Amino acid sequence: MSELDAIHEDEQMLVLEKPAGLLAVPGRGPDKQDCLSARAQARWPDALVVHRLDMATSGLVVMARGLQAQRALGRAFEQRQVHKRYTAVVAGRLHNPMPDNGWNTIDLPLTIDWPNRPRSIVSAELGKPSTTRWRLAAPSDGHTTRLELEPVTGRTHQLRVHLQAIGHPILGDALYASPEQQALSPRLLLHAHELELPHPLHGAKMRFYSPCPF
Repeated sequence: MSELDAIHEDEQMLVLEKPAGLLAVPGRGPDKQDCLSARAQARWPDALVVHRLDMATSGLVVMARGLQAQRALGRAFEQRQVHKRYTAVVAGRLHNPMPDNGWNTIDLPLTIDWPNRPRSIVSAELGKPSTTRWRLAAPSDGHTTRLELEPVTGRTHQLRVHLQAIGHPILGDALYASPEQQALSPRLLLHAHELELPHPLHGAKMRFYSPCPF
């Protein structure tokens, strides 16, 4: 196990930097036990999982310290008091039709694609309401576009499926991009760069940033 980068540490919660390629929680099998939560618990035995990032995604993850803090942070997620922003690089030129680079919305219902797990798909019949907001993070170079993303809901692979659905998969995405788009990056170009949430003890709003590694 390698050392963890702790962005924030106090008696109630941890904000950690998850590298791309590391599981957030243990998977099935002895080869999938090294993960962010196991590394955190080796250093902070009272650390508890609150949410997770996809294995291929890097960036900010909050963990609670103790059951009371876990319940408080869990409530904050349920009540949508936690706000996350991501950086992504997608295939193709994406133009923002909103003035002053305002936020655009993708509203497409998502569900797990059971015959092809772990993939998710857009489904009007079976999908749960799913909303993603996006705007440009930089002008397009004509072949790719850097975006800032804000998930309003938290479905499995939501950002990845929504961007694929509008014709702009994330580069390096082994599940949703074409072989040519996968080959443009050795990793998924998706990074959780900002996290805002109420502190589990006193409720004060806290905001954390992680520089994008790509």
